[in-house]
Amino acid sequence: MKRVLKTKKMYIESLGEQYGLIAMSSVKPQAIPVDVKVVMMGASYIYHLLYQYDGDFRKLFKIHADFDVQMENTPVNIAKMAAFTRTTIQKENLKEFTRAAVARVVEHSARLSGSQTKLTTRFNEIVEILCEADTLATLEGAAITDAEHVRRAIAGKRYRANKYEDLIHDMFREGKYLIDTDGEKIGQVNGLAVMGVGEYAFGKPSRITANTYLGRAGIVNVERETKMSGSSHSKGVLILSAYLGNQYAQKIPLSVTASLTFEQMYDEVDGDSASSTELYAILSSLSELPLRQDIAVTGSVNQKGEIQPIGGVTEKIEGFFEVCRIKGLTGRQGVMIPRQNVKDLALNEEVAAAVGEGRFHIYFVASVDEGIELLTGVAAGQRNRRGDFPKDSVHGRVIAKLKFYHKAYSAGGGKEKRKDGNGNKQSPEKEE
Repeated sequence: MKRVLKTKKMYIESLGEQYGLIAMSSVKPQAIPVDVKVVMMGASYIYHLLYQYDGDFRKLFKIHADFDVQMENTPVNIAKMAAFTRTTIQKENLKEFTRAAVARVVEHSARLSGSQTKLTTRFNEIVEILCEADTLATLEGAAITDAEHVRRAIAGKRYRANKYEDLIHDMFREGKYLIDTDGEKIGQVNGLAVMGVGEYAFGKPSRITANTYLGRAGIVNVERETKMSGSSHSKGVLILSAYLGNQYAQKIPLSVTASLTFEQMYDEVDGDSASSTELYAILSSLSELPLRQDIAVTGSVNQKGEIQPIGGVTEKIEGFFEVCRIKGLTGRQGVMIPRQNVKDLALNEEVAAAVGEGRFHIYFVASVDEGIELLTGVAAGQRNRRGDFPKDSVHGRVIAKLKFYHKAYSAGGGKEKRKDGNGNKQSPEKEE
């Protein structure tokens, strides 16, 4: 292709001359003049590979257009999506769709994009739903395709891909996965993760626990120590250390060790979307205040205690709702998510109905203080003019525990006994 584009001539050659073991000579036709424009379409990563390693590629293909998989959810684009639906119906000789059916297709497009403000441009997935909905209408002998057929087509596609999700739900149902969806526990909170199998993704809640005790090791990430923590997750845990130091170590050093882990998680853990969840577990253990087990938490946190948005929020909410439904809905259960993720919600009909009826709740928080108050029912606390927190607040209780640890650590000599070069024990060094 590169030779044709450079010389503007097409040469007809025998493959036997190029790949044969014996040299052969044949008649070579005259070159054919070629004057064409070539447009190549492919994945973004292939383009960047060719651009990086093939100098001719960047000279021959100078115009690069990067297409997005999303578009804005505007009235104009909704009308274009409806027009695309109409064109597909005519092209594939499908039954007519009602207005409600087209609206359901648009809602599904927003869900595929992962945001209420976007629509997907992965039109092949939309065509699959249109064709399957038409088939369901045909099997029922309906003359027209309505919203119920579209809903069943979407549910059917999910059902065919959710084998592993069903297996995990069975383990929750049988009690093999330990999780509490009611009551209160100290140092224990329900986190949310997204698992994917091919194009299908679903949410899975996990129990996160923290134990704190005297020492100077800081936060011990069990997943990292066992080499089961990805770089993003390890970064999130290190940010927790920075937050604790900024919040509580302005007057005294931190003399604490905190052991942090995802219970019953045997694969690699990655992503920082559970960093705020892990921080709540640590604060609960230090303050000795129990956390609500009927609220699952997601969201990353920065060094200043601000809650940051995360991905897969819809799947995470639906995953915890399903587990709560298995364990029994109490009317108090819900999910705490970052405030910035509100526009990303595209919940299925069952969860949306439960939220509307008050049987399930979604809480939006912007800071660690808001989240810990919701989980404990105790005020986080604000510093006074002297920089101290109220004693009965969450932060006040944490400071009191850290002061106790520091005093005990200093009274014990500050360091464990060490051995000199001859193997003899030395006296511990005292801290100033």
